[in-house]
Amino acid sequence: MTMCRSAVSLLLLSIFLQAGCTLAAPSSSAVFTYRRIFKSSTPEFIEIKIHDDSDAATYEIRQLDEDAGASPFEVSHALRAKIFELIAHLNYFKGLDLDVHRKIANLGEKTFSWERGSDSNEVKFNYTVNTEAAQLLQICEGLARQQELVDLLERRMKYDRLGVNDALLQLESDLSKGVLPEPQRMLPLLDQISGDYRFVEIARQRSRALAEKIRHSG
Repeated sequence: MTMCRSAVSLLLLSIFLQAGCTLAAPSSSAVFTYRRIFKSSTPEFIEIKIHDDSDAATYEIRQLDEDAGASPFEVSHALRAKIFELIAHLNYFKGLDLDVHRKIANLGEKTFSWERGSDSNEVKFNYTVNTEAAQLLQICEGLARQQELVDLLERRMKYDRLGVNDALLQLESDLSKGVLPEPQRMLPLLDQISGDYRFVEIARQRSRALAEKIRHSG
């Protein structure tokens, strides 16, 4: 009986210690950062940071001589899963060489970086033919363009109501090209425009049509 009690006590102690270790050292989230620097372009600087365990992300889109400062946005679980799946296929950028190393036009310096706790890897390139890297780049550039359009629409709605329709035309073009990863993020703005009589009728009609297209495609 004494031996049984001792065995049970040891088992409970082992479980307690394992649980304590788990609580004391939680696994840190991974952070993916995409950065593009392309002087004399518009924009010259793009940076996007995405966490693998949170919808909350940040973006920074500006000219190099403008003040730095990131703004929040959201990335869905499904898109984050796709992003980090591609990163895993790229071995978390460890020892990776993506550039084609041929004489081609300067398309801007792109950087992919991955961090988890004290571990970090990054890779820089101008142009790549790697399939997974090209897919990841397309998503990142699409997210940046999406946020550019959000910012443009918000500025026009606040300061230039007559210019809203022009911004919607840009959105319509990018939507048709399929370059926006999560166009449903535009729906609150589109619904606001379509229901506000302060905007010109053509803008309100275009907003309704774009919102319907996004909802049906989703």
